[in-house]
Parts: sequence; structure tokens; C-alpha cells
Amino acid sequence: MFILALSGCGGGRTHQLVGQTIAPVAAAKIAGSHEIFVATSRAKAADPREVYSGDRSKELGLARVDITVPAIHKTGAVERPVGRQTDPAKYFTATRVAAYRDEEAFSRALRADIARRGGRAMVFIHGYNTAFDDAVYRITQIVHDSGYKGTPVLFTWASAGRTVDYVYDNNSATAARDRLEDTLRLVARSGAKRVDIVAHSMGNWVTVEALRQLAMTGDRDLDGKMGDVVLASPDIDVDVFKTQMGRYGVPNKPFVVLTSKNDRALSISGLIAGQRPRLGDYTDAADIAQYGVVVADVSTLSAGDRLNHAKFADNPVLVKLLGERLQSDDFGLNESDITNRIGSLTRGIGQTITSAAEIVITTPFEVMRVAVGQ
Repeated sequence: MFILALSGCGGGRTHQLVGQTIAPVAAAKIAGSHEIFVATSRAKAADPREVYSGDRSKELGLARVDITVPAIHKTGAVERPVGRQTDPAKYFTATRVAAYRDEEAFSRALRADIARRGGRAMVFIHGYNTAFDDAVYRITQIVHDSGYKGTPVLFTWASAGRTVDYVYDNNSATAARDRLEDTLRLVARSGAKRVDIVAHSMGNWVTVEALRQLAMTGDRDLDGKMGDVVLASPDIDVDVFKTQMGRYGVPNKPFVVLTSKNDRALSISGLIAGQRPRLGDYTDAADIAQYGVVVADVSTLSAGDRLNHAKFADNPVLVKLLGERLQSDDFGLNESDITNRIGSLTRGIGQTITSAAEIVITTPFEVMRVAVGQ
């Protein structure tokens, strides 16, 4: 295992994950430390502090990032480092990056971590316009804010990390589906008793494609280890999703699809696609639910970004609810259970939710309306 040096010359690039220097900090200034396992279809970056670039690689890169979260962190936010010196008291800070020489070494380290964390692992797949550092920060924020206790695994495909490269990103996601399938199998055979999947935006395209491929090999539930599948703001053509699910079949455990009618990023994506609706802003929830999924319409909940595209992670209620879903074996789909959990989360987040909102949940059997806030 090769340990990337955290010091050196040069710097200042926007997407450097590793700072030139790290400011000393008292332990009380750190809210948490996280070890993020990484599987990627990205090529190595020319700048070692950027670690991985937006270029594609034929090989699956395997690594681990150790990262801290500052005590001043606010739920749903990502406090990105600025400048050449990273201050762990103010920003998310990568303290160590390790690259594994081969799959066997990666699997051995993964197995040890999964065993230490009770046999659970979560694979997160990011969306369009996401550089490597952005992907690492986002999964760290999700793990930290949701209270997830299992082993976090980031699958990061070769997004260029630029808004002008939508087509390149879509092709990169498609090219990565075999590598994601390999990663899911690798996690499952590295001691995981349960593998949860959380995908965002265009990451849903590569995710559902990989799941479809698993089904075509007769192993759609990873030999019984598949846990929750959460598809957040999916940037997938609705008709394409229906064909994918037609091949996958009705899931043993319903997938969860998070939608929002005011998702501006998906509105733009739909225009690019010829004014075709995307799954993440589709308004006919019952039409999708019949494929064995639960649709949660979170249109009225606030978002941390102006595009309303990352509510699953940056809305305090949703990210906590996500954590409860991933941690629990008995999270039911009945209205009283969901209402009670949302109510307790709203009270326990540590901030006042003043605006009334409603989550509309459509299951294959019923429609539930759950109030959030005052």
C-alpha cells in the first residue's frame, strides 16, 4: 500500500483534495474522523494532491481517504478548504490518502473494516459535474450527518467536474457500469452481510445499469446481501428506467426514489434530452411505484443549493432520515412509523424548522402524506 505524501510544492488548484500543509488543531475542534474506501474508474491526476482526475481509466483504482470534519460543521453543509493551508478546525480535511496495489490488498483492508463495523457497508455513487474531491467531501458529509456506522465505500466515475461536459459525463457513467458491478461484488465478498446503495443524480444511471447487469447474471441481490437502494434525484429518462426495472424485476426490498418537482438541474437535463421528463422530477409517482419502488416526493422541503438538486444530503431531516433507513432492519413503510421517525428527527436536529412542509410517499399499495416542520 502506497501512502501519498501530504506535503510538497505547488498548489492552489480548486480541486486539490490534499492541502499543501495542515494547520495544527486541538482535538476538541474536530467533530469526527472518517475512513472512506474508494473504488474509481478515474485516471490518476498529474497533480498528486488532486489524486484522481476527470479522465477515464481502463483499470479500477482502489484507495482509502482519511478525512476529518470540523466541530463548527453544520448539518447538510460541506465546509470546503480554501487556500494552500488546510485548517481542520474550519474545513473538511483529508489527512491521509492510501492507494492499494491490487484488489486483494483492498479487499483485505475492506474486510477488516467491515468486520469491525458489524458487517454493513454502503456504496455511494455521485452525480454529474463532480470532481474527485467533491465526491469525497459529499460522502463524508453524508456519513457524518446521517450517523451511518457501517463501512463507507465511494464509487467515483470519471466526471470531468465541469458544467459544460454533460455529454462526456454521461458517457463516462455508461463506461463505468462494469466497474461498479465489479465493485458491488467486491464489497459483497469482502465480508459484508448487507450492502446498501445510495446514488445521486447521473450516478443513478450507472447504478441502475449495474443492477440490471447483476440481474442478467442471476445475482441481482448479491447472494442475498443487498440492503437498501436509494435513488436520489435520479437523472434517468423515465422510459429507460422502466425498461431497466423490467429486466431487473420487482425488487425483494422496494427501492426508494427521491423526487422533487422543483429540481432545476433535472429540468435542464430534461431540456437537453428533448424535453423528456427525468425520473427525479417525474410527477406520476404511481406509474413508477408499480415497478416495486417507493417514491418520496420532497418538493416542499428546503434545499441547501439553489438548484434544489441535493436535498437528500443537504436537508437536515432527509439526511438524518436516510441514516435511520440505512441503520435499521425494521424501518417499516407504514404511515405511523414514518411520521414518528420524522417527528423525532425534526425535534432532535438541533435547529428550528419553521416552515411547514410535506413529504408525499407513494408505495405500490398506498399514498401517505407526512408533515415536516411547524
